[in-house]
Amino acid sequence: MIILCGASASGKTVTALELQKKYGLSKAITTTTREKRVGEENGREYFFISKEEFKKRLAENKFVEYSIYNDNYYGCGVDQVADDKVVVLDPNGLHSFKKLKNKNVVTFLLIADENVRRERMISRGDKKENIKQRLDNDVVDFALDKIGEVDFVIKTADKTIEETADLIYDCYKKKIA
Repeated sequence: MIILCGASASGKTVTALELQKKYGLSKAITTTTREKRVGEENGREYFFISKEEFKKRLAENKFVEYSIYNDNYYGCGVDQVADDKVVVLDPNGLHSFKKLKNKNVVTFLLIADENVRRERMISRGDKKENIKQRLDNDVVDFALDKIGEVDFVIKTADKTIEETADLIYDCYKKKIA
């Protein structure tokens, strides 16, 4: 399983989709309580549920990991864990998957500087007030001491989505071989 971690607009979700398209990997669909963005569909980008439903599933141990980010819950269901999948996680989720001690779980940190990430958020239609809040939160939430050890660090600002996906897939195949 490929684990992608990185600050807001570092390229995680689009890279996961490219890995799915180009290499036949399935994107593990995580569950969230945040509102859908324009163009998103339930069951494609995320499973969108209420906070009450999320808390119920949490009590039933239906998540490998979960976190609260920008006052929304995010979690990866136990039913989504598989070798042929890619998942986008925050640092807490990353640590939960590392605890699985599965040799086929390969972790990647995607990084891009703040200006690049701001421009990406603007171009995808994020609200201006949310952009500032996310960038401010990311300074703390994605500090390297919170991330810990990862298998690979990938800089995305100077690569296309296709180049990023190719590099990740190549690293993944070498690591699990």
